[in-house]
Amino acid sequence: MAEGFARTHGQDVMVARSAGLMPTIMIPKETSTAMREKGIDISFQFPKGLKDILPEQMELVINMSGYPLPGVPKGVVRIWIVKDPVGKKPKVFNRVRDEIEGLVMNLIEELRRARTGFADGEAERITW
Repeated sequence: MAEGFARTHGQDVMVARSAGLMPTIMIPKETSTAMREKGIDISFQFPKGLKDILPEQMELVINMSGYPLPGVPKGVVRIWIVKDPVGKKPKVFNRVRDEIEGLVMNLIEELRRARTGFADGEAERITW
């Protein structure tokens, strides 16, 4: 969800990638449905592990897992405590989706305010 919001709304300030400690086989149907309700298509996204995206090369990593991230320097990690909706009812997915949207939009606004430090066309690399 976070990657979908970041790609849709924050391309001017970040390149978003998502990965997990224990990626699932596929994105839950409820996740895709919840995002489609916001007009965001995540059908091209797929679960990836941390080793697939090289988090040690990221300028900022958002940890939503609640667990330490192996190989990720602590200075580049922000922790977002977000409930995992997997296995819950669609209304829980929607609440979590809306919470993640708010967090992502706040980060995008923060990066836009700080953008004066970036050269034209340069974007921060963010991973979820």
